[in-house]
Amino acid sequence: MTLLSTTTINKIFSYFAAQNPEPKTELNYTNHFTLLVAVVLSAQATDVGVNKATKSLFEVADTPQKMLALGLGKLKNYVKTIGLYNTKSENIIKLCQQLIEKHHGQVPEDFDALVKLPGVGIKTANVVLNCGFGHPTIAVDTHVFRVSNRLGIVNTSSPDATGKPLLDRIPKKWQTHAHHWLILHGRYICKARKPLCSTCGISQWCQFQPKQ
Repeated sequence: MTLLSTTTINKIFSYFAAQNPEPKTELNYTNHFTLLVAVVLSAQATDVGVNKATKSLFEVADTPQKMLALGLGKLKNYVKTIGLYNTKSENIIKLCQQLIEKHHGQVPEDFDALVKLPGVGIKTANVVLNCGFGHPTIAVDTHVFRVSNRLGIVNTSSPDATGKPLLDRIPKKWQTHAHHWLILHGRYICKARKPLCSTCGISQWCQFQPKQ
């Protein structure tokens, strides 16, 4: 596969920007802490499902202190509709303890500090830095991996191997929102099994074949 030129990549992201100038995560949150919790819960779960569970949870526990006061048992009751809720709940309680003990109850604006928190991996840390703090980082989930490779922006073998090459290839002016544009395109247009190529606004530049 021939990788796209910088000129073509600019055309793709110009299209995304024209369609959706200020893309946002579809996870609901009210502060850095609730964003972190929502992202931890979203692993292998849908944003819609997470939002349903956290609507009531965040009304009673929107800080690490309140979450600890709520306790593990009650937390599990709020999020029991989410996959892997037992493990996720345990990690949330542990990360609350660490936030209080090591970060004065605040979510750190630092990648290395974030990934040391229980339940927080590379993707979660990058989502928090991008959505919460506005850092030009790209959190690579299955959508971002699929879309960036189908388009021909990168040619990578796994999501974990995709973040740095993507940042290297996407011009800086697009990097703050690139994460969201690629996710949304993958979620609603460039779907895994049946991509909507016939209605895709960037199909003329895409390397993916065959188109339907």
